[in-house]
Amino acid sequence: MALSSTVYAVTVHLSHVDRAVYETLDLRVARHPSETPEYLVTRLLAYCLEYEEGIAFGDGVSTADTPAVLVRDLTGRVTKWIEVGMPSADRVHRGSKLAGRAAVYTHRDLRQVMALLDGQGIHRAEAIPVYALDRGAVDAMAAGLDRRVELTINVMDQQAYVDGPGGSHALALEPAHFT
Repeated sequence: MALSSTVYAVTVHLSHVDRAVYETLDLRVARHPSETPEYLVTRLLAYCLEYEEGIAFGDGVSTADTPAVLVRDLTGRVTKWIEVGMPSADRVHRGSKLAGRAAVYTHRDLRQVMALLDGQGIHRAEAIPVYALDRGAVDAMAAGLDRRVELTINVMDQQAYVDGPGGSHALALEPAHFT
């Protein structure tokens, strides 16, 4: 018998001053049995930090056709392709070609992610930001996850302040770029 996903009810109070986004989001986030809590937290943070009209979670870790988070315009065309964790160069390349913007959010060691992807012939690689979220903060949030979660995220000057499970955390949002 296959294991089913665990669904989390997440309320996010989002204030993204840098992009003039002020929303309260009521999300249902499914965690696949093979997905780590840290990956789930990173995916959730990527969703919130990239939030705009048309954003959605991808179909899950078991599908290669969609990223962790994507944005579609009103015609259904993918305009943002957001990968999480340590994606393959092929996935990032595909997303960069398909969408107007691609990005990577990771809770892994930035040097390892960059080493895996750098020099792999990724389309417009120099334009793809790679955000390394503080591993300690992600671990603390993952350890405090409950089936019902409330987060407050304030973003300004490329710094995210997150209050929620695991306490309060400041996350630098200074992207790395491929050379």
